[in-house]
Amino acid sequence: QVQLVESGGGLVQPGGALRLSCEASGSFYSIDSMGWYRQAPGQQRELIASITSGGSTYYVDSVKGRFTISRDSDESTVYLQMNSLKPEDTAVYYCHAYVNPTYYYGMDYWGRGTLVTVSS
Repeated sequence: QVQLVESGGGLVQPGGALRLSCEASGSFYSIDSMGWYRQAPGQQRELIASITSGGSTYYVDSVKGRFTISRDSDESTVYLQMNSLKPEDTAVYYCHAYVNPTYYYGMDYWGRGTLVTVSS
C-alpha cells in the first residue's frame, strides 16, 4: 500500500512564501511523475505543477515564475516552493503520484490535501 503525506500548508500574507512537501511511503517499484493539484472552493481540481522521474517539469500559466517543483534524490518526495503568493492561490493543495507498485503496472495515488490560505 502506498501513501502520500503532505505537509507545509497554512496561512500566509499576500506576497509571502510557503513550501509544501509530499512524501511517498510504502512498498513500490518506482514512481514516475509526481505533481501538485489544487482545488479552490466551488472550482474544479486543477494540475498546477508536475515533475517526471527524468526531471521534466510542467507549470500552469498562473503559477509560472512564482512556484517551483522539485524532487528529492530518492525521488519519493516532492516539494512545491510557492513564492509571491496571491489571495487567488488560496485552495486545498493535493499531492499526486503515478506509482508503479511492481514493474508491470502503474496507479494514481493522492494525498489527503493541505490547506493554503493567502490573506492579510
